[in-house]
Amino acid sequence: MENHILVVFPHPDDESFGTSGTLAKRIHEGAQVTYACLTLGEMARNMGKPLMANRVTLPELRKKELAESARSIGIQDVRMMGLHDKTIEFEDQDMLDGMIRDLIDELKPSMIFTFYPGYSVHPDHDATGAAVIRTVAAMPKGQRPVVNCVAFSKGCEKILGKPDVMVDIQDFLPNKFGSIRAHSSQFRWKDMLGSLTEDDEQIKSRFSKERFWTYHFE
Repeated sequence: MENHILVVFPHPDDESFGTSGTLAKRIHEGAQVTYACLTLGEMARNMGKPLMANRVTLPELRKKELAESARSIGIQDVRMMGLHDKTIEFEDQDMLDGMIRDLIDELKPSMIFTFYPGYSVHPDHDATGAAVIRTVAAMPKGQRPVVNCVAFSKGCEKILGKPDVMVDIQDFLPNKFGSIRAHSSQFRWKDMLGSLTEDDEQIKSRFSKERFWTYHFE
């Protein structure tokens, strides 16, 4: 079992759909989790329906939503890394890699979750995943944590193959749904459910598996 898991994503809410159930399950099994969120997602287009924020107040709102999501999942340690939304691909690579390496050296995680570079739709997602991969690749082979990646670009399975890891999170759906609901400025959970409820078997089936590609270093 993983003793310490490091999660590296660029935005509040990145944890919700792809990893929240898995993290809740691993925490239940005894793992410590640190979530390094690189930005506050302050450039997001969504500000709630009805409107909940403006460009000035959105960062603080998203910080609160992230804290609520982390509580729902059970994450013990949230790090807000202070970078600017929609700029990760333009950040100095040495600075970014050094930030991630410092976290690895401090926490000594056995596993890292991040996005699969090139297969995660948003430039911030891809740049974040690329930084994690570069950083871990530069480590001695015997010291590298396992890196499990989230990928969801169209047709990614045709290129990457089937996911290496499938996690059944049926017992942790309340944690996942709570994480999604926490980000109310970005998602209208009721709209996603439509006429169904969280207890509907169709909803449970839709959300009960999380998939990851383990990055295979040369």
